[in-house]
Amino acid sequence: MTKLIQILYNNLFNYLTIALKYDIIIIISMVKEGDSLANQSTLDEIRKNIEEYIGQEVTLRANKGRRKIMVRKGVLENTYPSVFIVKINGDYDNAARRVSYSYSDILTETVEITINQNNEQIRVS
Repeated sequence: MTKLIQILYNNLFNYLTIALKYDIIIIISMVKEGDSLANQSTLDEIRKNIEEYIGQEVTLRANKGRRKIMVRKGVLENTYPSVFIVKINGDYDNAARRVSYSYSDILTETVEITINQNNEQIRVS
């Protein structure tokens, strides 16, 4: 075994010994490459899907935490390698504002984008 694997094995053995000593149950899940883990190609695919709709009217649904959900209409303004920008029409003073979200927000379903096109609604994911 390589030195790194030996160190990891020894640490795991120590944790299991302590857990058994205090009657703690530990569930270990072995994750191998390709087991539903998002990688850069997944985020690139989401970015490409969003890029098709630049300039289109969208409905943005964002989970703000603590049961707060923001639903706004706006225009998908631009995409960048890590984020996309939506220009939202102002509610109170009619001033437009821009919000940005990362593609991982879509992947984790913290943000949902629905494209309003030809009286149809298309969900981007």
